Amino acid sequence: MSSQAGSENENNGEHLPTVREGEDGGGVAVEERDPFANPGLPPHEPRKQDIDERAAKRSERTVSLLFTVSMLATVAFIAAFVAIDVDEIVYIFPLGHVSALNFALGVTLGIALFTIGAGAIHWSRTLMSDVEVIQERHPIAATEETEAISKADWRQGTEESAIGSRKIIRRTMLGALTLVPLAGVVLLRDLGPLPGTKLRETLWAKGKLLINMNTDEPLRPEDITVGSLSFAKPEGLKEGDHSFNNEIAKAALMLVRIHPGDIKDRKSADWGHEGILAYSKICTHVGCPVSLYEQQTHHVLCPCHQSTFDLSDGARVLFGPAGHPLPQLRITVNDEGYLYALGDFDEPVGPSFWERG
Repeated sequence: MSSQAGSENENNGEHLPTVREGEDGGGVAVEERDPFANPGLPPHEPRKQDIDERAAKRSERTVSLLFTVSMLATVAFIAAFVAIDVDEIVYIFPLGHVSALNFALGVTLGIALFTIGAGAIHWSRTLMSDVEVIQERHPIAATEETEAISKADWRQGTEESAIGSRKIIRRTMLGALTLVPLAGVVLLRDLGPLPGTKLRETLWAKGKLLINMNTDEPLRPEDITVGSLSFAKPEGLKEGDHSFNNEIAKAALMLVRIHPGDIKDRKSADWGHEGILAYSKICTHVGCPVSLYEQQTHHVLCPCHQSTFDLSDGARVLFGPAGHPLPQLRITVNDEGYLYALGDFDEPVGPSFWERG
């Protein structure tokens, strides 16, 4: 039995079970497998392109075509940047109304980058050598001798540089290295003009009607039932407007009707109309749209990070990372019975920003 096991080890490798003699003379199998044994490489199988020059030519033409498409897309990117007006808006199904320039630049640059990558991958998988080569690992740690030499060189360099004794050089060098990154900070100015008061102001103003987001019609108090949640935009804002996305991101309004006796905050009640309260729909954490309403508790939830606001108590924060309550819009009705705003929000809309103070 031992000779048979030895024969198997010679034929199939040294990581098979070995057999030794037991005390009673019988053979006892002992597992001595190496769990980290090198399994080796499977035999190399040539690809079609390796043995058929016609297939290799087809792959070559495919790669060249992809690179050519990338070049044409890059030229189209430059042409679009020059030719398309920055204010041009187009309708593209199913995206809706989008910036023609942004869409053209995104599509052309995406094609240019994708075809470069696809061409490189196809080239490497079909034409470059696919023979796997094993390279033995070498110890990563330095030898004690190398480590000692490195430390000695460091000490010698430090002494020769006189950085320890030349204090004024050391301090001015550290000052220069500390200040030079500020040059990069100054370049941030080219990212665009400062926002000024744009983050503090919205389209809401005294006399602006509340327009239903779904029907595009002015809202009456009877359109909003107790326990319901409605959404509105300011009068004059149209979805086809070039500035619609920027403006609705600040002016989106959320309307809720609560029994007057259930409103805890006196100011909220005074700023509403017959229990109808108007709050910003923009979460004060990172600007997500707030829309998940609990009718029984009058709580509204932001779906992004679960900030929870109590609409019956001035929209104060009950839970989550939001830093302050949802701003409220003061509303009333006009002579025709339509709801309208008495001014802008009482606080800047959305997340905090540096200039808010």
